[in-house]
Amino acid sequence: MGLGHNLGLVIALALLVAIGVATAGERFASLDNLMTILRLAAVTGVVSVGMTFVITSGGIDLSVGSVLGLASVWATTVATQTMAANTHWVVMVFTALAVGAVAGLINGVLVAYGKVVAFIATLAMMIAARGLAEMIAQKRTQVVTVRPFLDFFQARVLGIPMIVWIFVVVAVAGWVVLNRTTFGRRTVAVGGNPEAARLAGIKVQRHTMYIYALAGLTVGIGSVMMVARTTSGSSTHGQLLELDVIAAVVVGGTLLIGGRGTIVGTVLGVLILATLTNIFTQNNLSMSAQSVAKGAIIVAAVLLQQRFSRRT
Repeated sequence: MGLGHNLGLVIALALLVAIGVATAGERFASLDNLMTILRLAAVTGVVSVGMTFVITSGGIDLSVGSVLGLASVWATTVATQTMAANTHWVVMVFTALAVGAVAGLINGVLVAYGKVVAFIATLAMMIAARGLAEMIAQKRTQVVTVRPFLDFFQARVLGIPMIVWIFVVVAVAGWVVLNRTTFGRRTVAVGGNPEAARLAGIKVQRHTMYIYALAGLTVGIGSVMMVARTTSGSSTHGQLLELDVIAAVVVGGTLLIGGRGTIVGTVLGVLILATLTNIFTQNNLSMSAQSVAKGAIIVAAVLLQQRFSRRT
């Protein structure tokens, strides 16, 4: 199923590329537009890697967009930027990562030890994080003034934007952790059957907490990339990001009920949705039509998952 599903995703991506070339011609096929698609996919892709672990474990995280906005605001406050200017821009990166990881940890504690349903716990975090971001930023956009930060994250390596390289590194690391480590095997076990995992000696509650913290960390990384891409921090950053992230993970083949996840599929899902968005933009089609198309893709992916589940 994994190989076949990924092959199907590759074919779907190739068809989308063919449609893009046929409808938009050189505007779509240009190298600049390819970089635009990859930049568009990068932030969503990094957060989707973390979400893959959460959904594989049988959970869900609706707070990723709001936490990304909060992390971007906290990392670009006057105090944080002043400290970064007087020391090193890494201070901004550390702040964003810390905010993301702590928010994820809180989610994990609520779900694992508080026994709060993941949907409710992360919904509460989504609302609270967005509100806190608005309070800190006073609903204003905070412009990045630390030039070395922008110089590093807006640089190109071998002609490819730095944020795309970050996406590649996170995706590779996610694949290794999920497929080649004890942590990954335990994540699959917890998602497949929590009680069996507990009887096998896995500390399910602690592991669940770690998974949400990991997802929060990827949100922190995504917020750094968003700040670099937009040169600002804002409470509006990441709005509805959770929908694109969950859609990419589900389209990629990770089971919503848990027990199976695929980082390769998630990456392909992210690229499919980013390419689809770009095609609509290149052809001046409405956001409404784009939303309908995304909805149809998600429904098709879930139906395929259900069919596979019945077979197995």
